Amino acid sequence: MTVTQEPRAAAEASAIESRGPEPSASRCVVVYGAYGHTGRFVVAELRRRGWTPVLSGRDAAKLATLGEAYPALARRPASISDAGALDRALAGTVAVINCAGPFLDTATPLIEAALRAGIPYLDVTAEQQAALDVFEHHGDAARHAGVAVLPGLAFYGGLADLLATQAMGEWREVDAIEVAVALDGWHPTEGTRLTGRRNHYRRRVVANGRLDLLPDPAPQRDWTFAGPFGMQPMVELPFSETITISRHLRVRELHSYLNRRALEDVRDAGTPAPVAVDAQGRSAQRFTMEVIVHRDGRQRRLAASGQDIYAITAPLVVEAMTRIVDGRCRGVGVLAAGEAFDAADFLAALPGVELEPVRFAQCAG
Repeated sequence: MTVTQEPRAAAEASAIESRGPEPSASRCVVVYGAYGHTGRFVVAELRRRGWTPVLSGRDAAKLATLGEAYPALARRPASISDAGALDRALAGTVAVINCAGPFLDTATPLIEAALRAGIPYLDVTAEQQAALDVFEHHGDAARHAGVAVLPGLAFYGGLADLLATQAMGEWREVDAIEVAVALDGWHPTEGTRLTGRRNHYRRRVVANGRLDLLPDPAPQRDWTFAGPFGMQPMVELPFSETITISRHLRVRELHSYLNRRALEDVRDAGTPAPVAVDAQGRSAQRFTMEVIVHRDGRQRRLAASGQDIYAITAPLVVEAMTRIVDGRCRGVGVLAAGEAFDAADFLAALPGVELEPVRFAQCAG
């Protein structure tokens, strides 16, 4: 990757002027894109769990504004095109959590910086191509550096991966995995809209045991959820879970669906941004995610419900980071959530996620 170095004196002056107090290195975690909607949830979750966030991102002005709410936290602005600034941002820290999309642009420079620093990298991308690029282009370097790199530790991506892994249990290979998400509405952030404008790649599914392109137009179906959502008209709309699941679970067919109401919301330019309704800053949005694993005419279904898909990303990615740092990660290199951790134990540890027990069924016919 080609980077542009800013003049050394200007870079050092900028860092000194805006960095704030220096935290204790042993508990210090960089949050890149800390001033974004999801980044703020991650900062709060880190502080709740006793970590010291280091506030970082591309926009120094937004970082300074956020810093007014957290005067005790270090602020380290860094452009993704400036390797030196990224190295300074990560210096003396134990991990970096990337919350700054589009991840097609930010993942590679931050991963390269994390590998130079010898610290874990995690991100919250829902972008399939960004996650695929991480697996295809950074695995060897991450293994050589002895560093864990985990893309997609978010509602879209990590949660489905963990649910599918737990539902598979002792099954080593399955015929199909289906993921269904129901939202009572989706008020997208500006980051979500920016990513949608940036990402022009065709979505992928797993068909006949390999990654393939989602048909156009996307298939539609009905799905009956347990609980208040009931029957919902759905559209096939896979996110980064397709990439992560296909990397470590043996499955012939993998398809993901979103209810039509949520899709219409996010595609409507007039849908407003999410509005906080509680002290944690969460919106009133409710979600349910169901995963069904099929094998030889048998089914296992596992479901998770909660409030606010952006807010629930924070405990997901912080739990993963904590487990990497304290030694509960299974290996190094580029890893999926269900590959890196004990899925059942991880899910049980998540605050704000209501899990239903695995349900078993025999298919008719």
